[in-house]
Amino acid sequence: MKALFSLLCAMAIAQPAAAAPPRPKLIVAVSVDQFSADLFNEYRTQFSGGLKRLQEGVIFPAGYHAHAATETCPGHATLLTGDYPARTGIIANNWMDMRAARADKRIYCAEDETAPGSTSKTYLVSPVHLRVPTLGDRMKAANPQARIWSVSGKDRAAIMMGGHSADGIWWWNGKTFTSFAGRETPEIVSTVNARTSALISTGLPSPFLPPLCKGRVQPIAITAERTVGITPPPLAAGDADHFNIRAELDQATLDIAAGIVDSQKLGRGPATDLIAVGLSVTDYVGHSFGTEGPEMCNQLLALDQALGRFLDRLDRSGVAYAVMLSADHGGHDIPERNRSRAITDDQRIDAGLSISALNAALGHADKPALTGDISGDLYLTEAVAASDRDKLLSEAKTWLQARPQVAAVFSDDELQGAARPTSPPELWTLRERAAASFAKGRSGDLVVLLKPRVIPIGDVSKGYITTHGSAWDYDRRVPILFWWHGVQGFEQPNSVRTVDIMPTLAALIGLPLRPSEIDGQCLDLDPSGASTCPAY
Repeated sequence: MKALFSLLCAMAIAQPAAAAPPRPKLIVAVSVDQFSADLFNEYRTQFSGGLKRLQEGVIFPAGYHAHAATETCPGHATLLTGDYPARTGIIANNWMDMRAARADKRIYCAEDETAPGSTSKTYLVSPVHLRVPTLGDRMKAANPQARIWSVSGKDRAAIMMGGHSADGIWWWNGKTFTSFAGRETPEIVSTVNARTSALISTGLPSPFLPPLCKGRVQPIAITAERTVGITPPPLAAGDADHFNIRAELDQATLDIAAGIVDSQKLGRGPATDLIAVGLSVTDYVGHSFGTEGPEMCNQLLALDQALGRFLDRLDRSGVAYAVMLSADHGGHDIPERNRSRAITDDQRIDAGLSISALNAALGHADKPALTGDISGDLYLTEAVAASDRDKLLSEAKTWLQARPQVAAVFSDDELQGAARPTSPPELWTLRERAAASFAKGRSGDLVVLLKPRVIPIGDVSKGYITTHGSAWDYDRRVPILFWWHGVQGFEQPNSVRTVDIMPTLAALIGLPLRPSEIDGQCLDLDPSGASTCPAY
């Protein structure tokens, strides 16, 4: 027995070290907007297309946007920079700048407000507010022959993943896929635009509900005129405004991405290339119908099949590619459905918790002292004298902390310069989560965090009926998947952070980084325990 044990030990020692993953010629970075870890875990056994294939790779089911600002722009900026919003400068979809020339002082994350004629509604799309390089920017800096492309159903997703030096960035503007002025339109974009225009012009029938989704039909009355939880509605002829809740928009985005890979010969040049793909329909469906009805079920199954077709096209290209799929944030279902299922603490924001009520309480009903988002960043206005600043902020904080739906209120002094915790992201305090989203000069004078399951949408008569953006785990937690041909798949159940994605991809393609430059760290993608990360 002793001899046998010695022989087995010798054999183990003689085993060759695990081979490093093959260095891909193309990185495909996919973000599924509002694809929470909860949705991934709920549907993962039902997928039969692209999402099933990606589960054969390396799975991190508990990826965390560790920061509190769980909105689309901050999340997408984090995915391919390796940095929290405090460093990227993208602290929200919108913020206020009291120095801005425009009257409403509202700044969109993916605009250049200094452009002549720019307003908060008709803005010039730009990456100017992103303070750090993306993975694509770093690839270009290391080798100018690298090609970087980005396409998405939202401009802010395309911009924040594409970065400052992309060769091409295309986004859906509500009617067509477009880009910066003066850019030549690839043939595939023209083809897809013509096809989507035809679909919108003629309209689309209600989607066919698979049996799994039919079983989720449960009519929920939001108002007397509005019911969700039923078969998704048809698209009326000419209704471009609601094309964003149709799976056809994700398919169009993927068709453009695949066409760009082919026409630009990505992955077939002297350098490693990257294409970022932002799939936006899941987010629009979540906002419009909630996350737990047949509408979301139908969307996720359609997305799975569309991703499968996309990966099949990449296979046919013969390119050595690697895929990363994650999400910009999670999401939460509608209170009305949750309460019907005995989840009694779900609620909508109280009408008395509003900017106008706060200003009235401060004696500033006519000339508001504070503006911004009552469930996020609040800013002192120009109506407040410098000598009154501290007093007003103290009074506002006291009033907010007394509201039963408010979990925490932080001043800029409490958040600025706070050290990043080293504990797992699910253990971060609310202050630590808020500090990771705080950037001086853009974040508010006060930051307000609502209690769990409080949806900051009170009026549901039209528009969205639920949202995300909170500091709670249902909005912070997303899946992170890596896949390439020949991958030895495994699942790592412990929490990781979305800032870890960029350095992991950098290691996969041999792009050197200085760890002090970024907030994230490389994740090992080898199940044997042999590190796939560089030794810094």
